[in-house]
Amino acid sequence: MSVTIRPLQKSDEADWRRLWTGYLTFYETTVPEEVYQTTFARLTSGGDHEYRGFIAELDGKPVGLTHYLFHRHCWSIENVCYLQDLFADPDVRGQGIGRALIEAVHTEATKAGAHSVYWTTNEENVTARQLYDRIAKVTPFIKYVKMV
Repeated sequence: MSVTIRPLQKSDEADWRRLWTGYLTFYETTVPEEVYQTTFARLTSGGDHEYRGFIAELDGKPVGLTHYLFHRHCWSIENVCYLQDLFADPDVRGQGIGRALIEAVHTEATKAGAHSVYWTTNEENVTARQLYDRIAKVTPFIKYVKMV
């Protein structure tokens, strides 16, 4: 089977919605339609300070996605890259889709001169963490959120 990673395109909206819905379902959450529309518009805008995305295809079928963002960081002159969302269809997990998506983001970060790529995951996401532990360094930081 052949895995291809390519930039998200406006013509991918239906497949992107299916994949992102799968991602949100995995994390037991939902978002309103307005968030779907706004997020997809941002991902495909091409704006310098907007999120970007990749689609993973397995034999031509979209089976995974990732979203990422470059931003400034006070501890370095170079930007850093935040990999926010990463998802592969459950029936293709273990076939290198997640790794290929992470590597595609890492390649883009390298091209952009970013200092690093970072991401978070749920502590209980044991399957994904097995991959992450092989390709990156876990940090001791804990995430806090205060809603406004």
